[in-house]
Amino acid sequence: MKKDYYKTLGVEKGANEDDIKKAYRKLAHKYHPDKSGGDEAKFKEINEAYQVLSNAQKRAQYDRFGQNFDGAQGFGGGQGFGGFGNMGGFGFDFSGGEDMGDVGDIFEAFFGGGLGRKRKTYNRGADIELIKEITLEEAFRGEALRLNYETMSSCATCKGQGSDKSAGSNKCGTCDGKGEIRETRSSFFGQFSQVRTCATCHGQGEIPNKICKDCSGAGRVAMRQEVQVNIAPGISDGQLIKVVGRGQAGERGAGAGDLYVRVQVKPHHVFQRVGNELIIRKDLDILKVLAGEKVEIPTIQGGKLHVEIPVGFNLREKFRIAGEGMPKFNSFGRGDLYVEFNVKVPKVDQKIKKVLGE
Repeated sequence: MKKDYYKTLGVEKGANEDDIKKAYRKLAHKYHPDKSGGDEAKFKEINEAYQVLSNAQKRAQYDRFGQNFDGAQGFGGGQGFGGFGNMGGFGFDFSGGEDMGDVGDIFEAFFGGGLGRKRKTYNRGADIELIKEITLEEAFRGEALRLNYETMSSCATCKGQGSDKSAGSNKCGTCDGKGEIRETRSSFFGQFSQVRTCATCHGQGEIPNKICKDCSGAGRVAMRQEVQVNIAPGISDGQLIKVVGRGQAGERGAGAGDLYVRVQVKPHHVFQRVGNELIIRKDLDILKVLAGEKVEIPTIQGGKLHVEIPVGFNLREKFRIAGEGMPKFNSFGRGDLYVEFNVKVPKVDQKIKKVLGE
């Protein structure tokens, strides 16, 4: 039967390997016979098309001879790649080796363990995120903060082991000391093994004779911790600081998670921050400017600057004071301070008018 493998997978003739693989996986999941609404015939057709288009040599032959190429028999009428014994004949090629990863991914998606591969288990402690508010001044100069928080910490009595090691232990009868249970499942493709952690001994392979009474065998207890976090000058609002190993302790001596501190910089009543720049609004008496008086500008450090407005300066523009902004985080130098003037024109009497007229 003449078949258009590109049309079967829904890809263009010039599709690359990744496009072909993605299309195959999507359709294989959709039409798998073990799924509700699956289609065995369609599934077989999809696999046959994939086996041709995913193999450079077979694809070249198919592109050359077109639909005269028979995916199930090749050109010589031999076995080709169509069947593999009692596995259902759905076009998976186990002989070449390079397709095994794709087949294994499909099996793992449907059957959980996939081709007898051992499933990894992780009992590392969870990460923790705390939010810490600081002032703009603290963000400017940097700060060493003491944080106090409650988390699951390593049990001091058993040193995180969950039991008294000196009391010894016995081999777990559930898993026969292996720490894992192997289960065999029957499926559309045959029988497959799945390995899971033994729930009785939690993967240890042995049962302690004396469980720690303070942590009930978990190796960790709830308690408060205190940690110092150093905030570098110039830190931004929303920035994260990572403290390795200060999250939750893992169960039975497993590694601890990490602590993440999210910094929130509180709005300031005088300064507005934009990146490394600071902006301030300042009322300005136009007569004092005309008289040549300097303008007093507050700084983030708490001091004051006295600046002179240059002749011809447009008071509608921002006045820049170089190097008086925020420090550049983990770098050198500072941003700038910009002053937005709010020009106030006082009531002009006859005496002032006469002076101005002169």
